[in-house]
Amino acid sequence: MGDKPIWEQIGSSFVQHYYQIFDADRTQLGAIYIDASCLTWEGQQFQGKAAIVEKLSSLPFQKIQHSITAQDHQPTPDSCILSMVVGQLKADDDQVLGFHQTFLLKNFQGAWVCTNEVFRLALHN
Repeated sequence: MGDKPIWEQIGSSFVQHYYQIFDADRTQLGAIYIDASCLTWEGQQFQGKAAIVEKLSSLPFQKIQHSITAQDHQPTPDSCILSMVVGQLKADDDQVLGFHQTFLLKNFQGAWVCTNEVFRLALHN
C-alpha cells in the first residue's frame, strides 16, 4: 500500500473497515458518523448519526455479505476524500445484487468519519 497516494490508502482502509462492521453488526456503525452526516439510501434521506444508524439497523435482513468489485478514491480541494465503491451483496437467502456506494470522508477530531454517503442497488427497471 505504501506506493499508493495517502488518500487511496485512507479510502481503501475506510471501505474495508465499513463493510467488515456492516456485515458483522451494522448497529455498531455509529462511530464512523458525526451528527452532521447525511445518508441517501435508495433515494431516502437521513441526517445525523442517530437517524443513519437507525436506518441501517432496521434494514429488513438478518445477515449480509458484501463483495467489493472496484473502488476509486479522490482527494477533494477541502482535504476530504471521495470514495466510490462498486460491488455485490447477498442478503439472507436472496439473490446476489449489484450495488454502488459513495462516501465523503473528512478528518474530524483526528479520525476519518463519513460526512456524506449515497447507496443504490444496481437495478435496472
